[in-house]
Parts: sequence; structure tokens; C-alpha cells
Amino acid sequence: MASNNRAALINKVLKVAKRHFKPVETEKNRTLLEHLLYACCLEASLYDAADKVFEDLSQQFYDWNEVRVTSVRELATIMKPLNDPIEAAKRLKRVLQSVFETHYSFDLESLKKQNIGQTTKQMDQYNGSTGFTVSYVTQHALGGHSIPINRGLLEAMRVVGVVSDVEAKKGRVPGLERVVAKNKGIELGTLLHQIGVELQRSPYGPTIRKLLLEIDSGCKDRLPKRANRKAEEEAREAEFARKAKAVAEAKAAARLKADTAKKEAAAAAAEAVAAKKKPAKPVISPPKATPKKNPVKKKAVTKGTVKKKAVTKKAVTKKVAKKEPVKKAVKKKKKTATKKLSKRKPR
Repeated sequence: MASNNRAALINKVLKVAKRHFKPVETEKNRTLLEHLLYACCLEASLYDAADKVFEDLSQQFYDWNEVRVTSVRELATIMKPLNDPIEAAKRLKRVLQSVFETHYSFDLESLKKQNIGQTTKQMDQYNGSTGFTVSYVTQHALGGHSIPINRGLLEAMRVVGVVSDVEAKKGRVPGLERVVAKNKGIELGTLLHQIGVELQRSPYGPTIRKLLLEIDSGCKDRLPKRANRKAEEEAREAEFARKAKAVAEAKAAARLKADTAKKEAAAAAAEAVAAKKKPAKPVISPPKATPKKNPVKKKAVTKGTVKKKAVTKKAVTKKVAKKEPVKKAVKKKKKTATKKLSKRKPR
């Protein structure tokens, strides 16, 4: 879309909004955290309802930490004047929890000293914050030029042709801050916010249809349409069946997990009883390995040496055999000598 055509459409939207709604004066004497929490209440509701809910939260609770630890159901009962109290309570609680986990306190005034880009980036990282809440804090607490756009306003801009389907999915309205002057940003932002709340509160009502057709008479085909009752019932039944199936699967998984845990515990108990009954076996140490002695290597004997040894043994035996008869002969001679002496006559 050409920028001139977009700017002309935005100016026409503002002109029609001035005829149907009145600007709202917003509270300026709030801290950065209070602006952030107020934006969580305001996103899908009118200013009067958001003011009342924010005042009730400030008076009924001791501090924001008490709000943080309160259940969503209890917060939703206090935030009942809003169009969607449960969703607003979830946003508020998530933002408080994220701020506490990030800073360990509920004082965000130090973020004002930073650059606006750094502060908005920090707030965008909080769980529960949306594009609307970040833009609201940028406009009211940081002095920046950013017009808050809720979901209803984005849909209205898509219906009248200010943004395309792709731009609407991204949650942006290009050129809005260029058309709206900064000194008129808060005033015109309140008018645009009321258009979005009206569409979000009653998308098929005659008031919003008349307003959108006044902006663009050719947007009749793009107006929100009621779905077929039969299709709605089928979708509702399918959603119910899906939730029932998910619950049944979760129960079956939990039951299977409990059964396996019981079986494991019973097996462990049986093993422990069996271990107590059986006597402990003595630990037998394996026999020590005896070191093997190095075998003595026998010297190889040659055939020639064996023969020599045999010859020497034979020679020794022969010599011994020759000497024995000589010894006997000597003994005999001695005997004969003694005999002769005994035959001599005494003198």
C-alpha cells in the first residue's frame, strides 16, 4: 500500500473516532512499574474499568508482592469489571513474577535512566508483557512516541484496509506514529483504544459495524462474521474430545509409571530378603602362580667325546684287574717267610 493512501486512511479513522468517542485524561503520577501493571489491566477494557480495578488492587493488597503470590482465580474476582478478567489476571501475575525474578525487587525507576530502546527491550523480555503494554509504558512513563495498539484496534485497521493481513499478524500499523503528532499522541491514542475495545467486546454488534462502514463503505465483506452454529458445535466437540484424550493419555502414563515403580520396589525388596537368607560365601583367593625355573640347558655332546669316555673307562678297569693278583702274591710271600723263621731252632 502506498504511504499517501495509508496516511489518508489513518486520518479518516481518527476523524470518525473523534465523532464517536471522547478523549480520556490518564494518570501521569505513577511509577514505571505501576504504568506497566495498569497497562495489563487496560489492554482489552475501557479506562473507567481499568482505573477501578487498579485502585482496588492497590487498596486490598499490602504490596505488589502479595499480588504476585495470589492465585489467578482470586485476582480475577477482583478484576471482574474488565472485559476479560482471567486473561488480565494472568498477564498481571506473570509480569510481577518476571520483574521479581529479574530484579529481585519491584522498583523499576532505574530503567528511566537508560536509553528508551534499552528500556523497551528489557520490558519486552518480561513474561506476560505484550506490544500494547510496552507501547503504553513508552508513551506514558518514558516520554516516547509510541501509540498502544490492542488486538481489537489491529483488527479494525485490517478491516478498513489500513494494514494488510501480513502486517496484522506482525501486530504493527506502519506509519501511525508519523501521521499522529507526538503532542497529540496520548489524546488520539485513547480514541483509537476505544475503537479496539468496542470491536473486541462486541465484534458483531451494530455500533462497531456502523463505525467501520463509515470509515470505509467497501469493507462489508471484511467485517467480522458469525461462524455457522453447526461448525461451532463441531469445533467445540472436537476440542472437548482432544482435551479428554489428552487427559486419558496423561492418566494412562501416570498409571504405567506407578506400576513400574511398584514392580521395581518389589523386586528390590525380594533381592534384599534373598541376600539376608543366603550365607556369605568365603572369598577364596586364587592360588599364587609359582615362578617357573629356567630349565638348565644340557650341553650338546658330540659323538667323538662319548667314545673317548667309554675308552677311558675300559682302560681303568683293565689296569685294576692286573694289580689285584700282584697284591695277593706279596701276601703269600710274607706268609712263607714267617713259616721258615718258626722252624729254626733256638740257640
